[in-house]
Amino acid sequence: MNYKRLTEIDVSLLLSTLILTLFGILMIYSSGVNSSGILISNEYIKQIIFSIIGLVLIAFLIMYDYRRLYDYAEYFYVFFLLLVLYTIFFGKLVNGARAWIGFGNFGIQPSEFLKIATIIILSKYLENSHRSEEHLKRFVVASIIVGMPMLFILLQPDLGTALVFIPIFLATCFIAGITRRYIVYTILLIGLVGFFTILPLWQLYILKGALPFLKMFQNIKIVSILELAMLLISGIAWYGYKRYRKDYFYWIVYFLSLFIIALLVSFAAHKVLKDYQIMRLIVFLDPYIDPKGSGWNIIQSITAIGSGGVLGKGYLQGTQSHYRFLPQQSTDFIFSIFSEEMGFIGGLLLFALFLLIVLRLLNIMKTTSDLFGAYIVAGFSGMLVFHFLINVGMTMGIMPITGIPLLFLSYGGSSLLSAFIGIGIALSIYVRRFEH
Repeated sequence: MNYKRLTEIDVSLLLSTLILTLFGILMIYSSGVNSSGILISNEYIKQIIFSIIGLVLIAFLIMYDYRRLYDYAEYFYVFFLLLVLYTIFFGKLVNGARAWIGFGNFGIQPSEFLKIATIIILSKYLENSHRSEEHLKRFVVASIIVGMPMLFILLQPDLGTALVFIPIFLATCFIAGITRRYIVYTILLIGLVGFFTILPLWQLYILKGALPFLKMFQNIKIVSILELAMLLISGIAWYGYKRYRKDYFYWIVYFLSLFIIALLVSFAAHKVLKDYQIMRLIVFLDPYIDPKGSGWNIIQSITAIGSGGVLGKGYLQGTQSHYRFLPQQSTDFIFSIFSEEMGFIGGLLLFALFLLIVLRLLNIMKTTSDLFGAYIVAGFSGMLVFHFLINVGMTMGIMPITGIPLLFLSYGGSSLLSAFIGIGIALSIYVRRFEH
């Protein structure tokens, strides 16, 4: 261990992380106070303990040469994959998902650590193959590396956590130089899957059946005919491309395959999505469809944020949280409490701190001479930005409710420690950025 490394860190990155964590502890304490001013929760104490453990981990990782992770990438990946697999059958049921392994009053969520393990092994593979001209092979293998954790986590089922692997994949592949058309393909595919999944629900709950033709996306016979027709055309186009090497044949296959996969996945989604997950999609479109049920969270969250005004009501003066109008207020909706008590100005400060962290991570990624390190930072940056955008967007009603925490602020030991591990590895890369 080289203790001198502790004096060479990116101070602004660490300081921003610590300020956000402090805000989180303060808000978690506030969320535990009821309308009579009585503290009814000790979650803030647990969060302090997790924070201290996280700081120790950061210090250890700064002194530890991150390049040694290269040799253990597969072991970390398989270990946490097996832990996630264990939770599917024997895990503790929390909020409809078996994602936890309990230890008395404490528990861990292995999927949070699997994110970091996946970033490391994905970075190792892409660094190993960076000289390869076989972009399709790199893309497919990288997809499998990320797809396995997503599949296991979806079986828990935990849709929100599974979605986090998508920005990890996209950010790392982009920085690794994988052909842009494959990355664009992934983005278009995700968009089409979401579109075809929501379309029938929008017709059923919002339009009240006004457009009957949309029901075809729920009819297995019609979907099967469409799939077969597009497969036939794609097959002919692929043959034409191989025989005549005309680009338009390639693009026919490219776009038709998007629709083939998107229709298939969206149709399967309607069969496997739980009722509460479907209602989350519906209330995202219109929370007043079910204002006292699934729409309650969004309505109360928007009310809390709006009531904070410019300067906020003041610390411990929030009403939405203290009168228990906000559900899961110490976890998913921590930003709502923060905005109610700290106002628009406080929200801007929060945004600025996250922006500073992302900018410092981008600086590390640009200045490091090691591709493995650069890819790790890229993956972690994608994860961090996604968590922020989805969680804050969810509390404002512009993103579906997915159960994704706001890193550093939301209550939860596993998510906090995984975020601290990511920061610790980034700082380890920073202090060794000029070493080969």
